[in-house]
Amino acid sequence: MADVVLVDVTDRVATITLNRPEARNALSTEVLRVLPKAVAECDARDDVDVLILTGADPAFSAGIDLKELGSSRGDNSMAAPRVDQRGPLPPRTKPLIGAINGVAVTGGFELALACDFLIASDRARFADTHSRVGIQPGWGLTVLLAEAVGVRRARELSATGNFLDAQTALTWGLVNHVVSHDELLPYCRQLGADIVSNDQAGVRQILATYAAGSLTTADEWWDLEIRTSREWMRKGGGSGAEVEKRREAIMARGRKQVG
Repeated sequence: MADVVLVDVTDRVATITLNRPEARNALSTEVLRVLPKAVAECDARDDVDVLILTGADPAFSAGIDLKELGSSRGDNSMAAPRVDQRGPLPPRTKPLIGAINGVAVTGGFELALACDFLIASDRARFADTHSRVGIQPGWGLTVLLAEAVGVRRARELSATGNFLDAQTALTWGLVNHVVSHDELLPYCRQLGADIVSNDQAGVRQILATYAAGSLTTADEWWDLEIRTSREWMRKGGGSGAEVEKRREAIMARGRKQVG
């Protein structure tokens, strides 16, 4: 039987692929067991700085495997959130890019929202059909979707169960970029390479600050950033010698991007 989750590591970027295309990458019990383990293992690898999560075409993920859930004779534990974990994925120290290659529905939508940011194929579609199925979100959809698109748009998506196309998702701020389907993974890997080229301790500390700050008030977030910055400097981060060592590379890259 084919592996339900595939992992490829190239140039310090780990690409994690949901691999149940015949089931539109529905989240079966096996996927829910294997995927978090794959993410945690890639996050811990010394040869990985960036993770990409995608699905085997034609879908990103159709969400919880309703066929399996429906055959569980009333046991809906596979759809229940873990009390010791927020979201479908374990905590990470490294950035996770969501490469949304097709439909991302309900649990699959929540899986996408668990990524640090999203790049969409022009074939991507998003829908929250929890209310159509009769299941309550438990992986942070009501928090993360509202954070991404605003609470009124989030309410509309959840109440109607309607699909959101890639271009509207871009306009609403759900995804960062929309690219042609064939360019999705190359584009994400180039973003991964851009991240790899930076100071990795700095990248991870900044992402950790975003994560911690998002759980506080705006005022507390300001204080958190100031404290983190001072502690970083106290430990020698951002020293003059380090900045000078990187200055020429930073300037060359800026000239290349700005022109």
